[in-house]
Amino acid sequence: MSMSSSTAYKSKIIKAGALLADTKTLLSGWDGAASVQENLKRVRRGNWLGKPSRSRVDDVLAILRQRYLVDSDVLGALVTLTRAGTPAATLDRILFFLAAQSDALLHDVVTEVLAPLTSWGQAEVTPSVVGSWVARQVAEGKTERPWSSGTIERVVQGLLATLRDFGVLQGAVKKRLAPVYLPIEAVAFLAFLLHCQQPSGDRLVHHPEWRLFFLSPEAVERLFFEAHQARLLSYHAAGRVIRVEFPAQTAREYAHAIAQRTS
Repeated sequence: MSMSSSTAYKSKIIKAGALLADTKTLLSGWDGAASVQENLKRVRRGNWLGKPSRSRVDDVLAILRQRYLVDSDVLGALVTLTRAGTPAATLDRILFFLAAQSDALLHDVVTEVLAPLTSWGQAEVTPSVVGSWVARQVAEGKTERPWSSGTIERVVQGLLATLRDFGVLQGAVKKRLAPVYLPIEAVAFLAFLLHCQQPSGDRLVHHPEWRLFFLSPEAVERLFFEAHQARLLSYHAAGRVIRVEFPAQTAREYAHAIAQRTS
């Protein structure tokens, strides 16, 4: 689930954005009996997303496919959560996490640029700060190909707009870090996804992906205890020996349990 530092950064964020409305439209109308390809054909044919051109539809669907349609179990869970009317505060955080997992640039801007700002107590996020970091990555050869100054500017605009729409930043013109709010249902579901990759309780608490939400291990522990009290998971700690267990074997099953709680 963690991004590889060797992954070349791509400029697809220019065409992406958060796409929250499009994502929920796609998931709400998803046919679980049909293949991914068949579902996407239905979306294109009916122009579900209301885009002005076929090329724009294809751009959006390619992004949504990479973010949310790769793992059938996770896809089934997202369909369940969406159709159950899961509050945006919960569902949007889950969608952000998965979007960041699929895009190394989006992921690393949050963990390498924004997360340190929180530790320094700095709330304002300027285009120049993000732009300087992006330009440095280009100079170090970390992008798929060299980017012009114009491309860097458009990438920065795309990143800031995407993070605003996902609720990581706030502000129409001047961007600031939004107050961290991660509903306990989102914490539990994301913990389940990380737990599926490695079962160690201690590593789960200290997993670097919690930095996407600016959470320290101590904050994660508090949230796990809250989730334990809410019976969303079982959390037991004795020193460094930590055991975390979940009342489901698959993401789809767990989504059903969470949906029943939030509906």
